[in-house]
Amino acid sequence: MAQALVCGPGTLQRLSGVVRDLGLHHVLLVADAGIRAAGYVDAASRILTDAGIAVAHFDQFGENPTSDMIEAGRAHAAPLGVDGIIGLGGGSSLDCAKGINFVLSNGGTMADYRGYGKATRALLPMVGIPTTAGTGSEAQSYAIISDPHTHEKMACGDPGAAFRAVILDPVLTATQPAPVTAAAGYDALSHAVETWVTRVRNPVSDLFAREAWTKLSGNYERVLSHPSDLAAREAMLLGAHLAGAAIERSMLGATHACANALTAHRGTIHGVAIAILLRHVVRWNGGRDVAVAARYAQLDADLAGRLGALAAAGGFPAGVAATGATRDAMDVLTAIASRQWTGTFNPVPFGADAAREIFDAAWVAA
Repeated sequence: MAQALVCGPGTLQRLSGVVRDLGLHHVLLVADAGIRAAGYVDAASRILTDAGIAVAHFDQFGENPTSDMIEAGRAHAAPLGVDGIIGLGGGSSLDCAKGINFVLSNGGTMADYRGYGKATRALLPMVGIPTTAGTGSEAQSYAIISDPHTHEKMACGDPGAAFRAVILDPVLTATQPAPVTAAAGYDALSHAVETWVTRVRNPVSDLFAREAWTKLSGNYERVLSHPSDLAAREAMLLGAHLAGAAIERSMLGATHACANALTAHRGTIHGVAIAILLRHVVRWNGGRDVAVAARYAQLDADLAGRLGALAAAGGFPAGVAATGATRDAMDVLTAIASRQWTGTFNPVPFGADAAREIFDAAWVAA
């Protein structure tokens, strides 16, 4: 987790103090065009410039940032002499900030950093400011960057890629459209569920995952039905952060492996793919390992049923077929899923045959 965590309504106003505490004077603010349109880039920039901190901007990237977008950010930042980076936005902004940091500080391309600990020089200090309660990227030392040709995701991690400071301001999440709240929130729920059972889970990840589940499952429907409830939004934002911290220590599982395949093949929004698949992975894992089933039951006696109810509250498609995927694509989907790193941490052995069974169960789902 970050060395400094600032949480609560209005805490964006503390940004200049956080940046000064890190000894920074000229920062690159990475935020996508939607965050700029919402006015948050201007707000953050004013806070910084009023404190005498110079700000440069980069917004030439989209959802699921690619290594090409990262290179564009590096090329933009290289002549500016920035001494720190701020990621402001959803997971894409936060991952893009980390990715730019890798190649700006160490050279090469994102593919050079696939895996963990590949950086040979120090990365610049970073501040993370999430505007969605979703990925928990601000609590992780990995950047998830897509290959521009295959659309498969590369996990690139390093201790220096962790944000030094994080600001969790629920006010920043209050203006997002309901579908974004739903998809991001369900992704966060999946992080709590998957980290709870991975084969490398440990007492620390358990602590984070259990508390994350409590906060997220207890407030998900509330933020959808009462979007102006800042207390519920703060609980979701903190829950997503805790779930991100659990990922850092426990990783993920088959749900993300299959969801990444669906996103790569169909362009399905990540949180939507997760919502379609998660309850079926819970049933699949629990049906093959009684110890895993018992672990799930500690979260909810009928966890799959609860996840189905939460997915219905989010208004998600009922099954894989609703994404436009056809049965002819099954071999492609299972092959991609079987290559995903997250699948290696699933509590039950996972490969192409397992992915096929999960996709079959989720195809027109109940």
